[in-house]
Amino acid sequence: MTHASLTTSPDGTVSPFLSIVVPCFNEQEGIAHLVERCRASAATIFGDDYEVILIDDGSTDNTWDMIREEIGKCAQVTGIRLSRNFGHQIALTAGLAAVKGSVVLVIDADLQDPPELVGPMLQRMRETRADVVYGQRRSRAGEGWFKKKSASLFYRLLERTTDIIIPRDTGDFRLMSRRVADLVARMPERDRFIRGMVASLGFRQVPFVYDRQERFAGRTKYPLRKMVAFATDAFLGYSMVLLRFSSLAALGMFLVLLVVAGYSLYSWMYLEVVPGWTSLMISTILASLFQLVSLSIIGEYVGRIYLSSKERPLFVVDAIERRGHDGGEPAASAGVDPQARPPQGIET
Repeated sequence: MTHASLTTSPDGTVSPFLSIVVPCFNEQEGIAHLVERCRASAATIFGDDYEVILIDDGSTDNTWDMIREEIGKCAQVTGIRLSRNFGHQIALTAGLAAVKGSVVLVIDADLQDPPELVGPMLQRMRETRADVVYGQRRSRAGEGWFKKKSASLFYRLLERTTDIIIPRDTGDFRLMSRRVADLVARMPERDRFIRGMVASLGFRQVPFVYDRQERFAGRTKYPLRKMVAFATDAFLGYSMVLLRFSSLAALGMFLVLLVVAGYSLYSWMYLEVVPGWTSLMISTILASLFQLVSLSIIGEYVGRIYLSSKERPLFVVDAIERRGHDGGEPAASAGVDPQARPPQGIET
């Protein structure tokens, strides 16, 4: 947490400042109720020490007018209007880049994730000394069979094909410390998968189990086309399983080669075959095997170049402790020794 984002109460204690980040796209019917619930939830815990940041992601309805109306009613409401529709994950990043709070709540505008949970989530963050409390869905009201089953399959496939532990049955609904929000906003990759980016940073991250509610108003902004594109970004960004498909095909081709080679030799020795058939079959499979092996090697190189191009930090420093020169107690520090700091790391 940054000292600039903390406030001091009259009794001298330091209290956190909350930022609520809400990406919005064609949500004109629910903006007023959204802001009302976010403000009430924040004020209960934080008093006036909060802000609600609404990001209009190129809406084609009156979403921006409704946001401006709410800004006129309350000084704690901030509106950000993007020049066009960049997508949910980019809009969320724009909001994270603008936060001032020491803790950040990310929530969708459809109110399927209740803002009233900010109190219990903050309590869990304090009890576990976590940097991230992510909402984990116990149930999903108002969603069809296909949406539930496809989401379940997506998370389980992603879990099996990535080195990073991305929790199952989660969305972007989470409470984060300021340092995590800043790190995510600073990561330069364009095809963003926020929940994967947060998971890749490490720190203590704990679940908060809740029941997801039905959409308050309007229709879902994630049709099948966007769901497929989102899943593709997740797999391409955090898994090399697609690039390694040629390696799996080469392994399968090798097994086929053994079977065909055995059958070809058997036919040559005991059956009547056309002269040259045996050598032609074995030569064809060997050539195919060589091509697939070559593609798998190229795929490994391409995959590593692709992951390097995202410029993710090699490591993230949580804290450094050294014993003071006077022999006193170890001194906690978030800084890094310039002479000992490897390149491309991030200190918090």
